Amino acid sequence: MSSDTTPKTPSVKKPAARAQSKDRDTGAALRSVYQKTVDEAVPSDLMDLLGKLS
Repeated sequence: MSSDTTPKTPSVKKPAARAQSKDRDTGAALRSVYQKTVDEAVPSDLMDLLGKLS
C-alpha cells in the first residue's frame, strides 16, 4: 500500500484568475472593435453634409 496521504487536486484556475482572464479578453475585444471603428472611412455622403454646415 502507498503511504502517500497528500490529497490530489486537479489543476483548476482560481475564480479570481478566471475573472481576470475574462476581463482581459473582454478588454482586448473592445479595443479591437474600437480600433476598427476609428480606422473606418467616413462615408462621402456624410462628408458632404458636414461640408454644408460650414
